[in-house]
Amino acid sequence: MPGTRPYPDEPAGPFPSPPTTFEDGDGRSIEVRAPADFEAVVDDVVAMYDDFDPSDRAQGIPPTGEERIRNWLETIADESVNVVARHAGDVIGHAVLVPDTDDPGAIEARSDVEWELAIFVLQAYQRAGIGTQLLEHLLGHASDVGIEKVWLTVERWNQPAIALYERVGFEATGTESFEQEMAILLN
Repeated sequence: MPGTRPYPDEPAGPFPSPPTTFEDGDGRSIEVRAPADFEAVVDDVVAMYDDFDPSDRAQGIPPTGEERIRNWLETIADESVNVVARHAGDVIGHAVLVPDTDDPGAIEARSDVEWELAIFVLQAYQRAGIGTQLLEHLLGHASDVGIEKVWLTVERWNQPAIALYERVGFEATGTESFEQEMAILLN
């Protein structure tokens, strides 16, 4: 089923594919990977979200409390596309694409499905370039596995996030009173 959102006319990219290791703006060695088996890293991702400052939650995610975080991740784990960032072995960032359909056949086809993006970086690691690397590598991985249409919503006051999304090629596609919807078409 074709999507209902408008997408840019021209695809963005190409984007780099994980894995990579880079030095962030604070001189830390950060590793970005797309886990082959998300279940194998879910405990580490739960620990990151458990440490996440609840005041930085957006649109109800990440949930608070270990059990609710685990339930949320397990709900999306099977169909989602994930990239994690680690520092000194700990997950400090997570970017995920979740299919915007319940049709398993469409999810396997990937290219006909719209995918919703969510990205989180622990507060102590923000403003050091990690979000940019995480986002670009998620989009590269998405392109590698055949995903073409990605969308997101961001709170309109979150100018740093909107600027990041625009830098990598997202375009504004609609607004709600408190949210800006953005979309990107991948190569």
